[in-house]
Amino acid sequence: MGGFLDQALNPLADALRVSGYRQQLLSANIANADTPNYKAVDIPFSKTLKAVQAGDQGGLALQTDNARQLAGSPASAGLAAFVHYQRGSQVGLDGNSVDMNREQASFLQNSVVYQADLTFLTGTIKTLNSVITGNVI
Repeated sequence: MGGFLDQALNPLADALRVSGYRQQLLSANIANADTPNYKAVDIPFSKTLKAVQAGDQGGLALQTDNARQLAGSPASAGLAAFVHYQRGSQVGLDGNSVDMNREQASFLQNSVVYQADLTFLTGTIKTLNSVITGNVI
């Protein structure tokens, strides 16, 4: 049963994790719109999601050299490997590359994607619950 649940829920959980992380990056860009020398960053959503679903953590898994050390795998560290500086934005005299129009549009679009994934995940859970219990929703 666990394999079926993993198959049904993991892709949605991955999408929520990637879009949630992207939302953090876009929020940081907006918050730093007036910070001198701040460079706007982002992640390519589709490429990052495909890599996460394929099990690629961006090559940032913690390395150990002793069997007594914990290998660990920080959740957001893997996504940080996909962060890149945004291109095409005009850099101001203060060295800041945040384009507020672009950031706000990206933030809104990402919010819609996140909400859609969350709604779909909720629907999937309700459907699975009704199948398990035999109750019609």
